[in-house]
Amino acid sequence: MGLATGSQRRFPSGAEYAEALQHTQLCFHHPELKGARPELTGLGLPRPISGAFASVFSLTSPSSGRRYAVKCFTRHVPDQERRYEAISSRLALLDPAELSQPWNLGFEYLPDAISVGRERYPVLKMEWAEAVTLSSWLDDNHADRFAVDRLADRFEELTRDLADHQIAHGDLQHGNLLVASDDTLRLVDYDGMYVPALSGLGGTERGHRNYQSPMRGNDDFGVDLDRFSAWVIFLSLKAIASEPALWSRLHEPSGEFLLLTEDDFTSPAGSARLQTLLTHPDRMVSGLADQVRTLACQPLDMLPPLAVARQRPAATVITDTTAHSGAAAPGTGGLPGWMAGHVASAASPTQPAPSVASPDRFQVRTPLDVAVAVVWPLMLAVTVLALVVGLSTALFGPAVPVLAAAVFSVFGRARRTERAQIRAVLSGLTAELDQLDDPVKAEGKLRKDRAKFDAAETKRTADHPRAQSKLTASHQVELQQIEKRRIRKRHELDKKIAGLSAERGRALRTALATRQSAYVRDRLGRQLIARNPPYGIGPKLAARLAAAGVRTAADFTGYRTVHNAHYNSVGAELVLSNGRRIDVQGIGEAKAIALDAWRRQLVAAAEAGQPTALTAQERQSIDQGIEVRRARLTAELRSVDAAAEASRTKAQKEMEDGQARLTRENTLADDRARRQRQEFSRRAVTLQQNSARHAALSSAAETAEAHRRRLSLVRYLRFLYIGR
Repeated sequence: MGLATGSQRRFPSGAEYAEALQHTQLCFHHPELKGARPELTGLGLPRPISGAFASVFSLTSPSSGRRYAVKCFTRHVPDQERRYEAISSRLALLDPAELSQPWNLGFEYLPDAISVGRERYPVLKMEWAEAVTLSSWLDDNHADRFAVDRLADRFEELTRDLADHQIAHGDLQHGNLLVASDDTLRLVDYDGMYVPALSGLGGTERGHRNYQSPMRGNDDFGVDLDRFSAWVIFLSLKAIASEPALWSRLHEPSGEFLLLTEDDFTSPAGSARLQTLLTHPDRMVSGLADQVRTLACQPLDMLPPLAVARQRPAATVITDTTAHSGAAAPGTGGLPGWMAGHVASAASPTQPAPSVASPDRFQVRTPLDVAVAVVWPLMLAVTVLALVVGLSTALFGPAVPVLAAAVFSVFGRARRTERAQIRAVLSGLTAELDQLDDPVKAEGKLRKDRAKFDAAETKRTADHPRAQSKLTASHQVELQQIEKRRIRKRHELDKKIAGLSAERGRALRTALATRQSAYVRDRLGRQLIARNPPYGIGPKLAARLAAAGVRTAADFTGYRTVHNAHYNSVGAELVLSNGRRIDVQGIGEAKAIALDAWRRQLVAAAEAGQPTALTAQERQSIDQGIEVRRARLTAELRSVDAAAEASRTKAQKEMEDGQARLTRENTLADDRARRQRQEFSRRAVTLQQNSARHAALSSAAETAEAHRRRLSLVRYLRFLYIGR
């Protein structure tokens, strides 16, 4: 069953393929693979090399003894069979003699080639390359500067092969570039390859993230797929060739990159690795690093290829190389010498240098020239005659005729069209030069603006994580404060709940005391003084007491002695139950003592009969009140936890909003920075074009000035008499 009819089915995993490959006599139907010997692990199982879409196994054919890399697909790829047929057909047309090295490995797409369970699936059979990955090769050879530099040139030649044949690999990276024993390169993994026959289809992958432009999307698919990754790899190889120690400094053991990672492309201002290369003393390395930094923020279709054909003239590169590359080599339009032959034009071509079509000699004689030629001998004759006959007066000295001839010659030369032409050319060149900015000043301003921008970007990229850390720290402090408040309130409520038992005891005691007090007051209120008067209190005193409000034993609580200074005697005032004191006529100290003793006896009798416990209803009422309070406190306790959780949720929301705001601000700042880098690139292109134009105009002006000097008075006189 082919892929086209089973695109929705599930593909086996790498482990399932490995299990099937234990019996290649049964699982394969292809004659070269049937019974093939797989490379085994230490456990005796087929060894897989797993990727995103497939697992690759090494198999040795029993019929031919040849070794193959067999790719078994673990995921569905749209139009898989069509893609591999187009790629295979295009690669088969390549003439090995036209390639810089044998990087092209033959492969064959085999539909329904392997059985896993009851289903049959396609495989890709590719020649096995006896080679090591680029990163493994660099582990062993990075100290050999010559070998690394030679490999960089061979990689450049490989990219030229691809570009010349309109092919893009789609995932140039250390794992897909193999180095053979003769130090030539091999390309493997053609899953994402682009060939012209696939134009119009979408991409199937985005390539290794540490080699791809941040601008590359899922749908990008065309001849320009490899351009950014090619610059990254070429920069890495040239940097290592220049300084082998960079491999140990910038590369990580078993790292999925050479010298630069995805983060270095997305945030170049904060990249320590990229800054190391940008400030490298080797101008080629620093220039290449600046090129990679600039290209990282440009659309794929604007990226220049790494190499162009040697016979093509070097053109303009979209980058600000002046900041790192030093003086430009002559003849490259303002580019540094190492860039020539490595960069294709991505901008409008520079205007052609002006040609100086002005004459540098006098040509055809005019009647005025003939007159001048006649005047010189005539004036000389007049001068000689004047000297002979002695005509040397002030008005007609011997030098006057010669001066007249000279003036007439100057006038004749000034009237020549050659002089007018050269003046017009010089005027035009000067006017055009005046319209162009001084390249040195423009370059200095661009470098200054770029440095200011880089400093601001470095600060911004450093401020962003600090702002995030500050926001996180503030969030943690807020959470700590919320927890402290929760614990404090819970402690207060727990203390109140724990004190409810003691509060119940106090309430019971208070209620019993209140009941006993009411009982005693009731008993005292029943004891009328008039009916049961104490000793010495007659009806008359009882009536006086009643008139004063003291009728029962409950109406007063005791007495207070009062010293009467007027009569020098001691009296008494009764203390009412409300605390007020009254003086009753006839009630002295003795009568007051008798009333108080009478009341005390009644109190003692009443207390002897007072209740000693609360009724069940009274206790139930108190218990209910305590339980109501306990329920309220428990509810408050739960509300404390709920309020704390709400506060935490609010704090979390505020932090997330703050993080989202910082992310938005950083994204906007990244976009502005990307646009600014593009503007720097545009300015660099314009500067290079203007610089080349300025140099051409200056050269033309110097040539025109030299022509003007050749049209001197002496040459004019020589032209008058000898014709040149």
